Amino acid sequence: MVNRRTLLQNSALAGALGLASPYSRAVARPAYRGPNVVIVRFGGGVRRRETIDAQHTYSPYLLKSLSRRGTLFTNMEVSNLEGVTQTSHAQGTLYLLTGRYDAYRDVDNKFLGERFEPAAPTLFEYLRKSYDVADHECLIVNGEDRKNEEYFTFSNHDLYGVDYRCHTLSLARYKRYLFEHQIAEGGWDEKQLRDKRRQLAELESLDNRNTEPLGQGARLEAFWERWRAYFGDSGFVNARGDALLTQLSLWALEHLQPRLMMINYQDPDYVHWGNPTHYSRGIAEIDRGLTQLVAAIDALPRYRDQTLIVVVPDCGRDSNPFMRVPYQHHFNSRSAHEIWALLVGPGVAKGRVYDHVVDQIDVTTTIGMLMGMATPSAEGRVLV
Repeated sequence: MVNRRTLLQNSALAGALGLASPYSRAVARPAYRGPNVVIVRFGGGVRRRETIDAQHTYSPYLLKSLSRRGTLFTNMEVSNLEGVTQTSHAQGTLYLLTGRYDAYRDVDNKFLGERFEPAAPTLFEYLRKSYDVADHECLIVNGEDRKNEEYFTFSNHDLYGVDYRCHTLSLARYKRYLFEHQIAEGGWDEKQLRDKRRQLAELESLDNRNTEPLGQGARLEAFWERWRAYFGDSGFVNARGDALLTQLSLWALEHLQPRLMMINYQDPDYVHWGNPTHYSRGIAEIDRGLTQLVAAIDALPRYRDQTLIVVVPDCGRDSNPFMRVPYQHHFNSRSAHEIWALLVGPGVAKGRVYDHVVDQIDVTTTIGMLMGMATPSAEGRVLV
């Protein structure tokens, strides 16, 4: 049996030599004519109270403006399955990408490790296997403090996998590009060069799936070249945190024109540092990002009236009045399973609010239906 590392290395070598990969599943696929899809992981875990409760929201644009353009599901839940579901960010992201509640374990069985590999196909794989969609048109925009989520780009499923992967935009990916080019450009003394190589090696060590030999392709290289020309090498010009994710996403809409993009916001999770205002400020930052994203979608001809926007949290948060910071999310409480979802765009009714119980993985099946592709391993139902 050929292991994954050998498979990826052979595929990369074949590509470098201009040969067809012996593992490729090249089949003529039709052009994709369905809606563009932007999934906003309203991330870092949020409660309903501070998001969709009109009396306490820190997200006024989401609740009072954007929701009028679509359908808001106020009673969505992350199913509580013993030994399977966990109310955390990486797991919640994979539930949304695969439409399944699978139990995830760190690939090296490390305690509190979160290097997960999905066994079921992701939405990106379903799209690229069904239609002629380039890899740079499927993107995860990822936060700098959740680097393990850089590699949720494909599953281990025998019929899907690396041939149908997406790409990632993140600060870590930019730094890899930057360090590689700085080393090649030269002009460093021995100590500086050693430091650059060390930093690059640290980033390379994150890639437990060995995808980097496959490269990012010409379009991504050109994207980072443009980014470097505009923001420079210092890291002091571009935004940070979730504001950076918004910046990357806006650039992606203009320069890469993705058909399917998932933005993994995370700032509310900084509440773990012990300051409750980190949580509320994080929600407000995502709300500002939504305002900018929707404005860009409305302004760009490729996206205007042709884009499904899906806003859904990765998980909820605990409600523990006996703690100084009452909203954690690791105690499996009821409110940590209570989330919501907003769908806006083609095929979605406007100004509707549904309060019946629905499930987080229903989002995946619904996206598949609206995009016109089968999602056979997803276990959710289509939302009304």
